[in-house]
Amino acid sequence: MQAFVTGGTGFIGANLIRLLLQEGYAVKALARSGSRLDNLQGLNVEIVKSDLNDPDLWQHISGCQFLFHAAAHYSLWQTDREALYQNNVVGTRNILAAAQKAGVERTVYTSSVAAIGVGSDGKAVDEMHQSPVEKLVGHYKKSKYLAEQEAVKAVQTGQDIVIVNPSSPIGSWDIKPTPTGDIILRFLRRQMPAYIDTGLNFIHVQDVAWGHLLALQKGKTGDRYILGNQNLTLKQLLDQLAQLTGQPAPQRAIPAWIPLTVAWIDEQLLAPLGKAPSVPLDGVRMAQQPMYYNPAKAVRELGLPQTPLSTALHDSIEWFVKYGYVTKG
Repeated sequence: MQAFVTGGTGFIGANLIRLLLQEGYAVKALARSGSRLDNLQGLNVEIVKSDLNDPDLWQHISGCQFLFHAAAHYSLWQTDREALYQNNVVGTRNILAAAQKAGVERTVYTSSVAAIGVGSDGKAVDEMHQSPVEKLVGHYKKSKYLAEQEAVKAVQTGQDIVIVNPSSPIGSWDIKPTPTGDIILRFLRRQMPAYIDTGLNFIHVQDVAWGHLLALQKGKTGDRYILGNQNLTLKQLLDQLAQLTGQPAPQRAIPAWIPLTVAWIDEQLLAPLGKAPSVPLDGVRMAQQPMYYNPAKAVRELGLPQTPLSTALHDSIEWFVKYGYVTKG
């Protein structure tokens, strides 16, 4: 069976492709011209040089039974607003139309818990929750919500699509790295003297990859599945890193107004003058409320694995060391 994968050069996509190859699938991977292909080196993958705006994309997908649409533009910078909507919303609309034209049997669309929103007072929410779009913080979250709605509309017109909503993955092949990977790296580099009092849901990236394949095999058409595992405060995550590495965890929390002020000055005052901003305002605003989720549906209906977070952190550390992001010790 042949699968077409978008976003294969990224963190989740690279792990998904390795799993698909391991499980006997033939894989075509979409890659934009100029994309870094490091995550696909040495893999038996047919690389298709194109993008989500290519009107002939359906021809590349033709012959594939399955589509995994894992590509997304991730940015919390407000200046990237147009690119977020173009890539995430219009791009999703384009790839789903191409899949339909190519005769794809089933699609797994990679949404995000960002599209779901958050519960009140730190409450963990499930797939039935939906924050109003105007309450979603930042254009990234809004674009992911609207992109998910493109998948919902396509289901209503007869396409077989399952939606997965990963939380914050941790593990190998975090090439950019992701915001969670950046937290781990800054801890390893001893560049985190303090922390923000927030919380997230974390999951091993390999479990996320399995969640995609299990969604293909067992998911209900039109349903969404949260691919998550453990809800932790950022302090608890840093304490686990301290236990694994022997490095001390930061003990001091930063009051929210400090990074908010820095971010506002960076983006609103200095960026227009040509200075590259260092802290995204939307990122700080997101961190003001815990982002906790309940993955019970995916565990129950799909059999989503729940690898211990300590294993995910260990694998992440080892990968960052192996590929020169940080010097061990």
